[in-house]
Amino acid sequence: MTDAELVQEVRNGNRRAFTQLMRRYQERVYWTARRLVGNHEDADDVAQETFVKAYLALGEFRGDASFFTWLYRISVNLALNTVRKRQVASYLRESSLLARFLPSQDDPLRELEQKEVRSRLDAAVARLPEKQRAVFVLRFYDGLSYEEISQVLKTSVGGLKANYHHALNKLRLSMNDETPTAKDAD
Repeated sequence: MTDAELVQEVRNGNRRAFTQLMRRYQERVYWTARRLVGNHEDADDVAQETFVKAYLALGEFRGDASFFTWLYRISVNLALNTVRKRQVASYLRESSLLARFLPSQDDPLRELEQKEVRSRLDAAVARLPEKQRAVFVLRFYDGLSYEEISQVLKTSVGGLKANYHHALNKLRLSMNDETPTAKDAD
């Protein structure tokens, strides 16, 4: 059966047809994700999430592109979101935002202190101006792209990037217990 025929079968309630689509493309999806995320665990997660997301959104598949192109787009977006989340987490670990406050691995109070840091970060996020808070949450916690956030908030990508940058700076200052100067407020 062709992909289009299998998609129609799934829409008609035949779940086994989706299993066929999954078997047909699981290796390609996995290796695409693996090349983007760089490790087996994340690639496996991305591949699984790709098929779950595709199954749930199959009703929205219009057929303008081939099924694999649509599936590939989902996979790439999820993989890039995974990479972004990892980069942000790495940045936060290495930056003064959290690194100064996290104890070493062999410290018995590590978990308690990490909870305190997370609590302080949550409080700092809550103090951000509404638009900066929204952009930060959608980008950092939800892993949305600037384009996706732009559609959600109905604003320009450039403005979103500026808001995200300002939010990060304010969070850095807040976590460092510094008060912004007149220059920082600009």
